[in-house]
Amino acid sequence: MINSDDFAKRLQKVIDYYSESASSFSEKIGVQRSSISHILSGRNKPSLDFVLKVLSFYPEVELYWLLNGKGEFPFQPDQILPIPEKKQESASLPKIDTANKSIDKIVIFYKDGTFEDFVKN
Repeated sequence: MINSDDFAKRLQKVIDYYSESASSFSEKIGVQRSSISHILSGRNKPSLDFVLKVLSFYPEVELYWLLNGKGEFPFQPDQILPIPEKKQESASLPKIDTANKSIDKIVIFYKDGTFEDFVKN
């Protein structure tokens, strides 16, 4: 079970580390300002949704540290295993050999039917 007071101290440490106010922190993770206030004061315990929002916006925060105080903060990026890049949705894009060619114009077509073109000056 999460100790609300200790969790509040760790959450405050995260907020201070990123030089955020409670308002700006709540805005970034997408929760109401009162939610932050209630958790910091110990009135409410954090929901799983709240914890996941913190972790998704601040990847240096380690889950086990945030919940139990075990581990490190900030989590060192060199300790994180690389996440495989998401493959492109469209595998039908051709490979372009630009070895003795120069680009004169690029046209980008969007799914909504609009497009933009960029011409070399």
